[in-house]
Amino acid sequence: MYWYKLTPLDILMLRDAKPFSPQERAWAGSIFPPNGHTIAGALRGLLGKETFNIVGPFLCYENTENTLYLPRPLGFVGSTQLVPLTWETKSHIHNALWGKTQPCPLVRPHNSKDEDEEENYNSGKEQSPEFRQYLPSCVVKEYLKTGKIDKHCWTVADGTHENKPWTIETRSHNSIEPGTKQVKDADGYFVENAIRLHKNWSFAIGINHEITTPATIRLGGEGHRVIVESCPELGEQWQELQNISDSNFQADTKSIAYLVTPGVFERPHTNKHNQKVSLCRPYPWEWKLKDGIFVSMSTDKPVPISCRIREKEDNTKSITKSITAPQVFAAPPGTLYYLEKPQGLFQDTEILPNYKKNRVNNWRQLGYSEMLWIKYQGKSEEKS
Repeated sequence: MYWYKLTPLDILMLRDAKPFSPQERAWAGSIFPPNGHTIAGALRGLLGKETFNIVGPFLCYENTENTLYLPRPLGFVGSTQLVPLTWETKSHIHNALWGKTQPCPLVRPHNSKDEDEEENYNSGKEQSPEFRQYLPSCVVKEYLKTGKIDKHCWTVADGTHENKPWTIETRSHNSIEPGTKQVKDADGYFVENAIRLHKNWSFAIGINHEITTPATIRLGGEGHRVIVESCPELGEQWQELQNISDSNFQADTKSIAYLVTPGVFERPHTNKHNQKVSLCRPYPWEWKLKDGIFVSMSTDKPVPISCRIREKEDNTKSITKSITAPQVFAAPPGTLYYLEKPQGLFQDTEILPNYKKNRVNNWRQLGYSEMLWIKYQGKSEEKS
């Protein structure tokens, strides 16, 4: 993989997947970081390639050196880590009942200090801007090794904007009736949100193609320019995390899967009208809750993704058509999955047993559903 830092030269218009038109919905939102489809589309304009293997995108902060940043794990309230009730045998509600077809409730560890409880649950403290929303690779590295994040590691460093590395700029657009100073009655007004990164922030990707740098690509709805620079140190930081994760994945013990890019978990389904549809849910379909190894998860609202389908026309090799694909809903980055032991994804399989290409592997090629693995460090595991 070749790693690159992408720095916007202006604002970015990265419109979300919600339908938009001045007549029906006169407000166009933006999402950030951009999804894998957007990145791949921009790279095709530069390299002319139709397929990419992408890692990321992640955020990057440049001070004395370039540092890789990943979204914070969602299984924390403030600085206190939550665990599944079935794993916390000394909890005072350990014998509580819940539907076994649903994820196990998450609770605080029984040995968490009273002052931590007061700090974390006092008037929404967990939403305080003093808490990092993105963690540097050194903090993530220790999290993968120990299963813990120290309280001081959640504090935002001065001037870094680690709680939110970008601002949203709202811009209105008017169309004026010819010969008048009045806005058109129809299609005359809409508003869109743009993304502007703070100083020293960029985003980072790894791809399987080498780019002659520096170079510029056009990214997003308005095609604003982004400068591409080679940054191998980001690849070294990612490889360190990947090596620890791979080692943890081999352990046959309680584990936590840390989702660091949007996770798309869909499957075909035929409804009662005999129509083929795709269903999305916040965890992989092959992970079973009842009579399986999947225990629980900590997640947030889904990320809507709009993508396109590229197909050959009339069995030709040179002509490709691109059509709008059905909208999908991805699990947000930072989601944590709790399992009795590690289990991989069906998406990771490139070739099926019948020697056909696994179509859902396309999501992994575009960087979706990237997971890092952590060995659960409960009290009983620490003693052993």
